[in-house]
Amino acid sequence: MIPAQPAITRKSIGMLLRLVAVVFSSVAAILSTVLPLLFYTDLSAGAVMAVASVLLIGAVCIHGMLTHTLNDIADFQSGTDQYSPGILSGGSKVLQTGAMSVGMLKQLGIWMTVTLLVIAIVFAFLGLTEFAILTVVGIWGAVSYSLKPFQFAYYPFVGEWLSLFPTMLILGIAAPWVLLGQVPVWTWQNALINAIWCMAWVMVHHIPDRHADRRAVPLKQTSVVWGENIFGARGAKLPAMLYFILIGLLLLWTAVTRPVGAIGAGILLVYAIYLVIKMDIDDVESVTNDEKKLLILAFATAVWLGIFV
Repeated sequence: MIPAQPAITRKSIGMLLRLVAVVFSSVAAILSTVLPLLFYTDLSAGAVMAVASVLLIGAVCIHGMLTHTLNDIADFQSGTDQYSPGILSGGSKVLQTGAMSVGMLKQLGIWMTVTLLVIAIVFAFLGLTEFAILTVVGIWGAVSYSLKPFQFAYYPFVGEWLSLFPTMLILGIAAPWVLLGQVPVWTWQNALINAIWCMAWVMVHHIPDRHADRRAVPLKQTSVVWGENIFGARGAKLPAMLYFILIGLLLLWTAVTRPVGAIGAGILLVYAIYLVIKMDIDDVESVTNDEKKLLILAFATAVWLGIFV
């Protein structure tokens, strides 16, 4: 019997998109600055939702499809995904399960990159400068995070700050920037907090993979691997804790003009810190359960900040 060949199907695309992660990070960032436009401005709901819809489609295409495609290729070739014991981490599993092949992912990655670049050029030609910049920054984040000569995901703190952070930040400021022609202070606050929350969650996401990342060729020295190498086992939690501290500082700034928003987000942050402190980093299932809770907390924080502006 001839084994079935990998094929692009709805199931394999669904696996690749990893929509749960997209919803609780990218969609949360969009909601956090779209909700104030609906509740506290005179903008028509139709205009706001039209922009939000474009941003949502872009988030799925870039953060869901392109980013995960390129990341799966890079991590499969380096070997880290094959060694990963992660449940949520360790890639989308389309390669490990045979749902798709490396060649298929490479073709998909090329076509997605070319298509998105063409869309960015069309946006620029039509005078939609903000959307053109958003698209280019999104492509940069996906490419620089996983592909050589950058491959920033393989260096401590570089992948978060030079790839992940800019894409999440610009997605957060996008709706007000497009619709108001400016970026209000509350937008910067929400976008910064949500972007760094996403980075903190990704640090926890990397904890189950730290041993596999050490076996990768080239070595995938994530911030988690770096922290554990420098400070021992407890150091694996350090990057997430550093980002939570940074969020706390941003909430102090937010509290000056938005005390209700800051206090609510602060309560959620304290619970997140508690989860990380008590986390057993060697229990993959336990880390996964805490990671799911952190995703919910990140989403709740984004919505809370969007409501209380």
